[in-house]
Amino acid sequence: MTVKLNANEVVLKAGDTNQVVDNVKVDGKLIVTNQRIYFKALKEEMENSNLEILFENIMEVIFYGNGFFATKGLNVVTRDGRSLMFPLQKRDEIGQLINKMY
Repeated sequence: MTVKLNANEVVLKAGDTNQVVDNVKVDGKLIVTNQRIYFKALKEEMENSNLEILFENIMEVIFYGNGFFATKGLNVVTRDGRSLMFPLQKRDEIGQLINKMY
């Protein structure tokens, strides 16, 4: 799996996650760079699920899963009204980084 980076773009953090697209669970990676956020599917046949979010399009980042047995993750709300949920082990680290960027 490779992500084509723009000029002067650097990967800051990455974590394993998944997305539910059309009632299908897609495993992938959430990659935070200094210019944007990517969701990249692990399987090539699911590449239509790849996602790119520019920091200026983020309206809010919501942390979820504060309970002991609850799945931890981030809910990224975009300016166009989409709500994208990413279950993450490194929720706090990645969430704080995203909050600093937008």
